[in-house]
Amino acid sequence: MQRLLYNNLLTWKQSKHRKPLLIQGARQTGKTWLVSEFGKKEYRHFVYLNFEETPDLVQLFAASLTPASIIENLGLYLGHRISYQNTLLFFDEIQAAPKAITALKYFQEQAPEYHIIAAGSLLGVSVGKSSPFPVGKVNFMHLYPMNFMEYLMAAGEESLFKKLREMKKPVQLHEVIHEKLLGHLKIFLFTGGMPEAVGSYVQSKDIQLVRQIQQEILKAYERDFSKYTDRTQAIKTSEVWNSLPHQLSKENKKFKYSDVRKNSRASAYEQTIEWLSKAGLIYKAENISVPKLPLSGYADADKFKIFMHDTGLLGAMLNLPSAIILEPTALFSEYNGAFTENFVAAELISHGHEKLYYWTSGSAAEVDFVITRNGVITPVEVKSGLSRNKKSLQSYADKYKPGMVYRISPRNLEQTANFTNLPLYAVNLLGV
Repeated sequence: MQRLLYNNLLTWKQSKHRKPLLIQGARQTGKTWLVSEFGKKEYRHFVYLNFEETPDLVQLFAASLTPASIIENLGLYLGHRISYQNTLLFFDEIQAAPKAITALKYFQEQAPEYHIIAAGSLLGVSVGKSSPFPVGKVNFMHLYPMNFMEYLMAAGEESLFKKLREMKKPVQLHEVIHEKLLGHLKIFLFTGGMPEAVGSYVQSKDIQLVRQIQQEILKAYERDFSKYTDRTQAIKTSEVWNSLPHQLSKENKKFKYSDVRKNSRASAYEQTIEWLSKAGLIYKAENISVPKLPLSGYADADKFKIFMHDTGLLGAMLNLPSAIILEPTALFSEYNGAFTENFVAAELISHGHEKLYYWTSGSAAEVDFVITRNGVITPVEVKSGLSRNKKSLQSYADKYKPGMVYRISPRNLEQTANFTNLPLYAVNLLGV
């Protein structure tokens, strides 16, 4: 399967300002596969080191952190000399070796000729706790679950992928093509973007196997809650995580602590939400009442929605039946449009919007997302059905006079002077 981040890795390799690279991302998003493919295809020599599988490797970083010492010791351990020429060193599951993370600083300062990529599960919650973090000495990339564009490539729909990717502005597709893309989208909402789940479906078309894979991933996440936090915090993390399907299936998707545990307050779960966010498992969308730049300066941190990083796992937690894929539009509107809005949130994140915001005007109107593109604030409303209603968008437009407002829905492209209905499968056009 192809991942769009591969091109970013090529750019990193060729950069004159290259530093050791840290790839973050939730467990099971394909970090190991992607870097291994990149290393084998783009370098003559690929050295793979996994600190979880081979705990002895951690000891090689216990004493001196100078690159010369580390390279010599690694060479002795592996039984062959490690050259910097046309070689990629891959430190996998590096969170298990905090000093190896610190050592990246010295590679950047003393041996920048070495090409090093490090990756690991839950890096966001584990780095910098027991050993200094190399601030300013590493490059960062984030690998998210596969987005819909990547799914199309995996499904063999390269022509559809190229058509969507090459669009400079929205273009209405023939109704037959539109329906074909919606069909793929319904499958994607069920499979989600976990590479193993997508790969399994593409190869076998066995939807039951997909659900089994999703359940195994969910169990692995639950084990991580206990592995990387103390017992009390692990319980809280599990409580918040398991409340998310209910939170998202409400008509008003604003996160409520009382839906986690009766009478609970922010102070009990703020740390938990931060942990899940750093682990890459959730995306927060904070509320703004005034759309001004920077949006972060006008966000209310106490009012927010939480989306899961993968719609497939959301469906697995809700035990969504696969038969719904066969229905025309039911999946889009199921659970008050939970899958549709969650899908759009994940797509916006994967296409460059690092933070999410939504707008409300008291209880009278709500616009699902407010994004910034080329310095311009743009409202985006998500509709799970075929309704043409745009009351909240109109309220926003009347108040703030934006150049363009977007509604994202299962409908085909519709455009007027300052309004665009964008089909659900084309969220990539709103990328940064």
